[in-house]
Amino acid sequence: MESQHEAIDLTVCEQEAIRIPGSVQPHGFLAAVREEDMAIVQVSDNTASFTGLAASALLGQPATVLIGAAPCLRLRDVLREEGNIAKPIHFDAVTLPGGGVMNLLVHQADGLLMLEFEPTASTLPGRSRHLASLISDFLSHLTDTDSVEAMSALAAREIKTLTGFGRVLVYRFDHEGHGHVIAEARNPAYHSYLHQRFPASDVPRQARDLYLANRVRLIPDAGYEPASLLPPRNPVTGEPTDLSFATLRSVSPVHKRYMQNMGTLASMSVSLVVQGKLWGLISCHNAEPAFVDFDARAVCEQLGQILALRIESREERDEYTYRLELRRILVSMLSALSQSTDFVTNMASVSHELLRFANASGAAICFEGKLSCFGLTPDAPQILDLVEWLSARSHNDLFHTDDLSGAYAPASEFKDCASGIMALPISQIHRHYLVWFRPEVIRTIDWAGNPHLKENVGDGIAAALTPRSSFATWRETVHGRSLPWRKSEIETALEFRTALLGIVLERAEQMAELAEGLGRANKELESFSYSVSHDLRAPLRHIAGFTDLLMEFEGSQLSERGLRFLRNIKDSARFAGKLVDDLLSFSQMGRAALRIDKVDMNELVTNALTKIANDDEGRVVNWKIASLPMIEGDPAFLQLALYNLLANAVKYTRTREVAEIEVSSESTNDEIIFHVRDNGVGFSMEYVHKLFGVFQRLHRMEDFEGTGIGLANVRRIVERHGGRVWAEGRPDEGAMFSFSIPVHLSVPEQSSTTHVKANSSR
Repeated sequence: MESQHEAIDLTVCEQEAIRIPGSVQPHGFLAAVREEDMAIVQVSDNTASFTGLAASALLGQPATVLIGAAPCLRLRDVLREEGNIAKPIHFDAVTLPGGGVMNLLVHQADGLLMLEFEPTASTLPGRSRHLASLISDFLSHLTDTDSVEAMSALAAREIKTLTGFGRVLVYRFDHEGHGHVIAEARNPAYHSYLHQRFPASDVPRQARDLYLANRVRLIPDAGYEPASLLPPRNPVTGEPTDLSFATLRSVSPVHKRYMQNMGTLASMSVSLVVQGKLWGLISCHNAEPAFVDFDARAVCEQLGQILALRIESREERDEYTYRLELRRILVSMLSALSQSTDFVTNMASVSHELLRFANASGAAICFEGKLSCFGLTPDAPQILDLVEWLSARSHNDLFHTDDLSGAYAPASEFKDCASGIMALPISQIHRHYLVWFRPEVIRTIDWAGNPHLKENVGDGIAAALTPRSSFATWRETVHGRSLPWRKSEIETALEFRTALLGIVLERAEQMAELAEGLGRANKELESFSYSVSHDLRAPLRHIAGFTDLLMEFEGSQLSERGLRFLRNIKDSARFAGKLVDDLLSFSQMGRAALRIDKVDMNELVTNALTKIANDDEGRVVNWKIASLPMIEGDPAFLQLALYNLLANAVKYTRTREVAEIEVSSESTNDEIIFHVRDNGVGFSMEYVHKLFGVFQRLHRMEDFEGTGIGLANVRRIVERHGGRVWAEGRPDEGAMFSFSIPVHLSVPEQSSTTHVKANSSR
């Protein structure tokens, strides 16, 4: 046995070549035979202890030297009948040259026929002579159990009885690869590992691959000295001999030390494979050396296969039941979501089912610039930052984790309500997300030894690895993790996403159809308003003109009251004519094509001020005009928009002794913004939504004249350039009107080229 302070010659466990150790365990011996002539080409160097023949003397000899002529002929017949024998089969009990009897196991590998010789019968007491009946009893008892833990406990007891081992554990691997002991059968003197966990590093990746391929592994005595192969390389391939399926394959020195540190000298493992994956292991331990013969191992393997099938059936049944419930909730939600076009409102109506669907404590929908939250969620800014992070990483159809803070550090601030998330993007273009949140579940895990402890061999051999030396219970409290997401939850959520995309697409089509209808109605309305406005201009001018004539020629014969009536008729006709002109201008505004050119905004302001000069005659107006940039746009339309805004500023500062009017600009990467600020009467922000509507006025006509169309013209001009308009104000403290023009215009062509002008009114 190696000393604790002897260095083990190995590299990192994950890279260790455990399939080609170059040696076998010495409780038996191995001979590799060339099939075409049945000549022995490779043997283990312990052959003499079983046969009395030196290993080197056997090389090149026919296999009959070892097993005799008759067994050799029968072996050829088996090979012809079986074809390729990838895994060991029990051929027969054969008599060796020295007179001993051993079981012969046979399989093929790397172009050679592998003959393995091992003891014929177990020396352990109580071994059953009726292995078939044991399987039958196990099956009958298994039907009476329901849970995976109960089935595993039954298997542990049966295998302990069959093998005589002191302790049998059944543990399953979790999604991180850690082994969780779910059942145990043991003698009182043995330490219990029930409900404890073994870290994933205890079973390296290549060992798991081998457990998946070779379902049973026996080590009768961990204190053995390995028997080397002679020659060390396969004579056919020139490579190290692959012993993956050899029952005598020597194990890693690390694993031998691991067993010794655990107080185990004999061990056997049976793989539990569920749906083609290594679900877990049945691990048998004995404090003293112990051998289990092939027949008993075969029964253990069958018990493991039966248990795996029952586990698979149980898990499939549970999963099927859970999926049915998920689908029932899904159908209920989709039925409600399809009732109307208001997607977010519909989501709110099924918020309870939405949380049940994902077994979540909270959910959030980020859709069309709005955030709606249900249940226990992070704050709105935290959710928006999370959505920004999700969209930047393009997680395609779905992103899920039970350790959000491990992937997204800011999540540690809200781990109590969102340690796990499942996020569905519900748009291929926009940042529209449906996110479920699961809270932190603080768990206490009992490990069989500290899983984070890294040990080294000897003094000063820091590069070498060893198995851990302590299996004492080590308790760890895990924070920042939620319940893991089940496969069925993820798959059903993807179905939900597909359905949601269909609903959103249908909504978009309905909105597009509605927009098309509104577009047609707007065009018809514009045509109607243009026709009506055009046809009304002449009658209104006639009314005003004939009123002037009547007052001029017949005024001396009229009473003062009659003249007052005529003046009222004249004023009303002129106001109506002005209103008709503005309506005509507004109608033409949507029909006229834009003529895009380079525009000097300083020049447009100068032209507007020239026109306004007559209106502010006799007043003190302090103009503060900043240097304005060149932009792209329609000069005539932009001139009209600026004139309306500046005329508004002059009009609504009329009550001030000194009017302060300021024009400025600012730039971003995407747009150029212009501001017109005044110190006039202002307005209440409560009514800001009315400012840019047609015929909307926030002040009495007796105080400030106007038709209420000027600002509507400003908005239409700016929006046709792809920009936006807004305003800020306070009563009696002035106002600021702003509009933006994109740096790069993208405007549709129009058929008409008419240009118009209109006066402004707030």
